[in-house]
Amino acid sequence: MTAPLASPGLADLLNLPPYQAYSYSYPHKTAYRPIEPAQPLSQLWAGERRDALFLYLHIPFCSYRCGFCNLFALARPEPAKVDAYLDQMERQLQATAQALGDHRFVRFALGGGTPTYLDVDQLRRVFAMVERHASIDLKTTPAGIEVSPETVDADKLRVCREAGIDRVSMGIQSFSDAEVRSLVRPQQREVVERAIATIREQAFPILNLDLIYGIAGQTVTSFLASIDSALAHQPEEIYLYPLYVRPLTGLGRIEAKAGAKPGFALQPEPLDTRLALYEAGRDHLLAAGYTQVSMRMFRAPHSPDIAAPVYCCQSDGMVGVGCGARSYTGTLHYSSEYGVARRSVAEILDHYLARDPASFAYADYGIELDEDERRRRHVIQSLLIRPGLDRDDYRRRFGADCLDDLPQLRDLLDLDLAHGDEAMLALTDAGLARSDTIGPWLTSARIAERMHDYRLG
Repeated sequence: MTAPLASPGLADLLNLPPYQAYSYSYPHKTAYRPIEPAQPLSQLWAGERRDALFLYLHIPFCSYRCGFCNLFALARPEPAKVDAYLDQMERQLQATAQALGDHRFVRFALGGGTPTYLDVDQLRRVFAMVERHASIDLKTTPAGIEVSPETVDADKLRVCREAGIDRVSMGIQSFSDAEVRSLVRPQQREVVERAIATIREQAFPILNLDLIYGIAGQTVTSFLASIDSALAHQPEEIYLYPLYVRPLTGLGRIEAKAGAKPGFALQPEPLDTRLALYEAGRDHLLAAGYTQVSMRMFRAPHSPDIAAPVYCCQSDGMVGVGCGARSYTGTLHYSSEYGVARRSVAEILDHYLARDPASFAYADYGIELDEDERRRRHVIQSLLIRPGLDRDDYRRRFGADCLDDLPQLRDLLDLDLAHGDEAMLALTDAGLARSDTIGPWLTSARIAERMHDYRLG
């Protein structure tokens, strides 16, 4: 039986490769704008639950800038700038904690950039400022850090483990030297292997390794070889990321010079092979006993048991500290400005360093979420992760059924991209593979227009 036609928007998108945009957060930061007048944090958080918050600290420094990276990060900053940044970040953390009033953080992450770009003493400074100002016990709280192979050493990791970090995430991208060179990433396999061994020696409960598919010259055989190299270390988690070549990144500049269309992996032929690579990698990890959590995340059978979550990204707040970090209340998302090019990142960072400490008690850049946007955000963040969108929970939160609020969701059912009953709506394997199409498809016209009009620097 032929499935009914979907709405024109979805039908058009399904005719394209299933890699339109990564919907890890909604709305995207390119939808943010200046907030005038600036809003006091104490008022923004006054009506929010503050007993189950996520604390995120952003370290925007790296040893080098990978060709695919569009994160807010600066490679090889002056040493004095790093120290000045940590001073300013503590001022922001102190002002933010005071504005929150009574609060409790139940999750913590140190991201970037590359937090382990910091030296041992600087890492101690970061953990000390968290202990001084935030209501959190890192030793009893799920806490993660991002690292890169060349920044890993035993002394740094010992400091992190003693502070309470229990999850280390490391971007490998590929175990093939040739593929890594294609990503404009100066990385050697022996450094990667040594870094993994060092992490394991410190007995972190969770090791996550990131791999990328869609690299120039990559084949199914070479991709599976990288996965097998990762599996040899028995990581508790593996993330498989499709390569996106975005404007102003190193690979984006290469494509622009070559006259290629932005957004697609550099390939010797016009065919986009990412879906075939994804399906091969997914099936390989499932056969190895891993459980698929999302299009990107796979969890090992030996991963520590995860208790009932104390933090829910759909409903609980996030507090971001540091230049580039985002914060989420129920109705307002705010952050510093966003940039990709080195000059833009440096200018935004300099502005952050020059801020009056009193200004950190205010949100001056972000976006307000109306009821429609809050519903869309809940759907996107639930549907793209297994087990899926809990329709009963949605009804309790919003007083209506998700299929009535967003009738386009029925198209997913009609096309066998989702299945469900009155209690749950979940993506099928085919739907999960198209998460990076479904997420953008659920974006509102208002947000899409703001993102389109944003001038990226």
